[in-house]
Amino acid sequence: MRYAPAILVGRLTRFAARLRKPGGGSAVPGLVVNRLAPGYLTRTLSGFPQGLVVVSGSSGKSTTTKMLVAILRAHGIDVFTNPSTANISQGLTSALLERADWQGRVPGEVAVLEMDEGHGALVMQGVDARVVALTNVMVDQIDRFHDSEMVAGMLERIAARAHEAIVVNADDAYLERLAAKAGPGVAVRRFGVSADVLARSPRGLGYTETTGGRLGSSDGVVVASVDGAAAVLRDGEASVEITLPARGTHYAVDAAAAYATAQAVLGERFAASTAADALSAIPAVFGRGERVTVRGHEVEFVLVQNPASYQLNVDSIEPGTEQILFAIGSDVRDPSYLWPTDASSLGRVSIVSGSKAAEAALMLAYDGVAIDRVEPDLGQALDDFLAAPEPGSGVKTIVFSADAMRRTRAHLGLTGAE
Repeated sequence: MRYAPAILVGRLTRFAARLRKPGGGSAVPGLVVNRLAPGYLTRTLSGFPQGLVVVSGSSGKSTTTKMLVAILRAHGIDVFTNPSTANISQGLTSALLERADWQGRVPGEVAVLEMDEGHGALVMQGVDARVVALTNVMVDQIDRFHDSEMVAGMLERIAARAHEAIVVNADDAYLERLAAKAGPGVAVRRFGVSADVLARSPRGLGYTETTGGRLGSSDGVVVASVDGAAAVLRDGEASVEITLPARGTHYAVDAAAAYATAQAVLGERFAASTAADALSAIPAVFGRGERVTVRGHEVEFVLVQNPASYQLNVDSIEPGTEQILFAIGSDVRDPSYLWPTDASSLGRVSIVSGSKAAEAALMLAYDGVAIDRVEPDLGQALDDFLAAPEPGSGVKTIVFSADAMRRTRAHLGLTGAE
């Protein structure tokens, strides 16, 4: 009852924010409630009957979370989860408000939450999790995370709140060192790729530090093979065939992470066939290799967030794609940290846009990419790009940073829940 006034104010704030900006303002109600009732988030996260499951890491959080939720729901579990855009403290509170009753109670047997590395380390103070799943440690936004040691320290603080199990990427040396610090009674589960999959990834897996050896199938869930959007997971003696939401080894690794985490959560209730069916049925998370029809055209959205995801996702674009819009927004405060990547495989870009259009165009030019036009106005660039005739090869492809993704989504009216 003590949170009822704050819940009411938060809901009124949400209503006002959406009147002002349809599809936007999602974090504002959470910011208000966190100020009025600072204990609401902690108390609510601790109140789910089957506990809390947290997914964090430099990259792959959104897709792994969506996959894990699909598996758990396929097993009949009532899951509360947050959209991938709501992974910081005020966003998490806003997501809870969406489902909360007037007393602030949120339905669901278990909460599965994606958490930003930095905010998660703060949110989890005083909150216990049943299971914590960690995807990887990569060179990330240099204005927030100065080095990988800093990121690893944040993930260690999140993992320290797990009281049943932590699930780690065995190919990431930082996470393997973190796993060695697991407390008594906390199980460690692992996922990773086979030697063959790693050998077929000439640029590696994108982690700051990759372990020297590969995970054996008796020690965890292994990505045995990847062919486009088809993959095989090896779980002990069993081979599990799945269809991925998009092309790329990194999506197969996300699937292995979700599969291993679901095993930790479900225990004896876990069924491999149910998990495989659930993984194969989910669509891509918005912007992560997703294909949708917009204004009569099939369009593929490709999100790049740090140097590793930039490289992996650009490399996954089908060779010969004729029409590409490349947009970098204000979230990339210093584009120089993307310069070590190589976008030469793009060949040609139709339009470069966003608030960092000039810097992005220079970077692409140094990679030998031909650029037809630079248009800083993203709305104009999108309209012109979609008005052009169908490409002769591939589909219209939009590569964007997180800020440009949000602006693209709003401009095109793609405002539904992710």
